[in-house]
Amino acid sequence: MAEEQSGTENGAADGAADGAIKKAPVGLMGIVLVMGPSLIWCGEYIGSGEVILATRTGAILGPAVLWALVIGISLKYWIGLCGARYTVVTGEGMIDCFSRVPGPKNWLVWLVFLGQGFAGVCSIGAIAVAAATFLNNLIPIADISIGSENPINIPVWGIIVMAFCFTVAWIGSFNVLKMLMAGIVGIIVVGVLYVASKSLPPVGEIVSGVFGFSVPEVPAWATEQDPQITTSWGLILPMVGWAAGGFASQVWYAYWVMGAGYGMTRKGVWGARADEPRLAALTEDEARSLLGWVRVVRWDATAALVIGMVVTCAFLLAGSGILGAQELAPSGNDLVLKLSEVFASQWNKGGATLFILAGALAMVSTQMGQLSGWPRLLADCFRLICPPFSRIAPKTQFRIFLSLFLVTNLTVLTLFGLRPVLLVSLGAILDGLLLVPIQALAVGWGIFVVQKKLLSPAAWELLRPRWYHAAGLAAAFVVFTYFCVFQVPAELVKLWAALVDILQE
Repeated sequence: MAEEQSGTENGAADGAADGAIKKAPVGLMGIVLVMGPSLIWCGEYIGSGEVILATRTGAILGPAVLWALVIGISLKYWIGLCGARYTVVTGEGMIDCFSRVPGPKNWLVWLVFLGQGFAGVCSIGAIAVAAATFLNNLIPIADISIGSENPINIPVWGIIVMAFCFTVAWIGSFNVLKMLMAGIVGIIVVGVLYVASKSLPPVGEIVSGVFGFSVPEVPAWATEQDPQITTSWGLILPMVGWAAGGFASQVWYAYWVMGAGYGMTRKGVWGARADEPRLAALTEDEARSLLGWVRVVRWDATAALVIGMVVTCAFLLAGSGILGAQELAPSGNDLVLKLSEVFASQWNKGGATLFILAGALAMVSTQMGQLSGWPRLLADCFRLICPPFSRIAPKTQFRIFLSLFLVTNLTVLTLFGLRPVLLVSLGAILDGLLLVPIQALAVGWGIFVVQKKLLSPAAWELLRPRWYHAAGLAAAFVVFTYFCVFQVPAELVKLWAALVDILQE
C-alpha cells in the first residue's frame, strides 16, 4: 500500500499491463511463503461477531446453533474466494466488477455506496466502542467528560484504539498490516482455544450442533436478564452476519490480494479498471501463470476459512460452557466484566486475562481492517459514480474517506459510550446480511460472464471457473435471501427502536 500509485480510468498503468506476469510459487512451502491476504482477512473479521455475538449467543442458546456459524462462514467463503479469483485474473477489484453488472449504469455501485456508507459508520463506531469496553476492563482509564452539567463521557480507550488504527491505515503499508494481523491472530487463537478447551461439551453435543439445524427457544432466565431478547433469530442473525465478516469483508479480501500483488494485480496499485486490451491478448502460457496464482488464492482463502471457523466456534463454545452454565447473558459494559469474573473464578485471574486480551486484540485487529478497507470501498464506489473524483490519486481518495470515518467514530463514541452489544448487532445485520445475496449474484456474473468477455479464448479455457464455484455462490444467494426476506425485517425494526431509545435518553 505504501507504494500506491495513481490509476488511470482505462487501467493502462495497472495490473500486469507493462510487463510479464510473474510466475506463481509452486509447492506447498512456496505457497505458504506468499500467503498474507488471509491473515489480514482473519484479523479483520475475527472481532465483534466472534467475541461478543458468538460468545453471548453460545451462552444463551448453547452449542445447538453451531450449524449457523458453519453455514454462514462456509457460504461467505465462496463469495470471498470467487471475488479474489476475479481480481487475480482481471487485476481489478470487486466494486469495478459490480459496475459491469447489466442494468442502469452503476446501479449496484450506488446501492453499495449508500448501504455501505451507513453500515460503515455504524459498524466502525461499534468496534471502537467494543474495543474500548474490553481494554478498559484490562487497564481502566477514566473517561473524558464534556460539560459540567449532564456531562458526556467519551471512552479514552476508544480514542486510543481509533488513533492507533487510523495511523496504521493512513500509512497504508501492506507488509505492516500483514505482520500486525499475523501476530494478533496468533494471540487470539491461543487465547480462545485455551479457554474453550476448559469448557467443551460432550462430542455428541458438538456434532448435533453442527448437523442438527436446531433453533432452540430462548430460555426464560435470559429474557429476565435482558427483555430485548425475544427470539432465537434475534441472536442468530447478527452472529451469522459478522461470522467471516460481512459484505464489506468479502470486498476487502480482494484489496488484500491486490496489496500482495497476486496474478494480474501489481503490488500497491489500486483504484483502476482492468486493462481490457491486455486481457484480450493473454497467451496460453500467461494464462497458465495466472492459473498458478488462482491456486495460491484458493489456499490462502481456505486458510482463512479454517482459522475463522475454529476460532468462531471456540468463542461460542466458551460462552456456552462458562456463561451459559451459570445462566448469565450480559450485554453492555458488564459483558466483559462478567466474562472476567466468571473466568477468574474457575481458572484464576490468568485465564480470565487471556480471554479478555484475546477479545480486546480481536477488536483492535477488526478496527485496523475496517479502517483499511471501508474507506477504500467507498472511494472506489465514488470514483465510479462521480468520474471527476477519479482524477484524484487513489491514496488521496482513500485518505479523504478515512478522515470522514475518524469524525464519525468520535461521534459514535460520544453518543453511545460503552454499549457494544446493540451497536454490534445492528452493524452485523446491516453489513453482514442485507446486501450479501446480491453480492453472491454479482460475483457469479463477474467470474462466469465478465471474465469470459475480457479474456482471450485460450485464456478463458484455462481460467474458466468450475461448477462448484457456481454451486457455492448459488447456495449463498439462497440461504442469505431467506434470512433477509423472512427473518431480518422484524429484528431490524427491534434494533432500530432500541437505538432510538438510547438516543432519546
